[in-house]
Amino acid sequence: MDPVVTELGWASYRQGTVDSWRGESHIRLEDYVAEEVPIALVYNTRPHVVMLATPLNLEDFALGFSLTEEIVLDSAELMSIRVVQRAKGIEVRMRIPPHRFALIENKSRNMTGRTGCGLCGTTTLDQAIRKPHPVGKGFSLDADTMMAALAEMQQQQSLHQLTGAVHAAAWLIPNAGIKMIREDIGRHNALDKLIGTLSRTNCQFNSGCLLVTSRASYEMVQKAATVGITIMAAISAPTALAIKLADECGLTLIGFARNNKHIIYTHPHRIQHYQSMVS
Repeated sequence: MDPVVTELGWASYRQGTVDSWRGESHIRLEDYVAEEVPIALVYNTRPHVVMLATPLNLEDFALGFSLTEEIVLDSAELMSIRVVQRAKGIEVRMRIPPHRFALIENKSRNMTGRTGCGLCGTTTLDQAIRKPHPVGKGFSLDADTMMAALAEMQQQQSLHQLTGAVHAAAWLIPNAGIKMIREDIGRHNALDKLIGTLSRTNCQFNSGCLLVTSRASYEMVQKAATVGITIMAAISAPTALAIKLADECGLTLIGFARNNKHIIYTHPHRIQHYQSMVS
């Protein structure tokens, strides 16, 4: 297994000895628990939001969050970024152009974003239910390629294999396999980390498929569609609001993609199948 990186003195997991019971059988064993650290995102010296996250790939996280929340519209607009360790957490200090900072007032969040929520701290319904522009035409993807990548993805989840507690988001390129994967205790954080690192490489978001290990909730579809992703496959179920948004944005949304099965909820024309359908 690849070593799980430690950043800034914050480990991504803790190791300790625990009591394990199976029926009446008892053993003492080494256990690994995922870390969860408050991460404050600060723009032009102004605190914006505090998210609970896994303290890995934080520059990717901050850039991805800035893009998917439309605080900046291009990675080049993030003029500088600095990760600072504090006693009770970590600050990610960023500088953005003045005209972007002037717009941040309407997007300010006033509370901590919990690990499992991508919308906590929003103060208006307009902030929470934000409809991205329609995604582009995209491409056609072989269903077998998608399912093979989902199986491969599990082997690349280093932190999850150790702790059993984190989500992952991966980027699949047809004929090239999984090109990038990011993990986090929060599903939306993992997605922001993936989008952040891909944007540094000038990724064409309409040329690959997003794979996630979580359910397909509203904010996951919202973040994906905001950067122009056209296909999203989730291991677990979608929500009704996520399906509605995916349909409106033109995004192909796939759920329950596991064990050689999947369900396509919206825009199925992008997924190619070579086996006859059985009623």
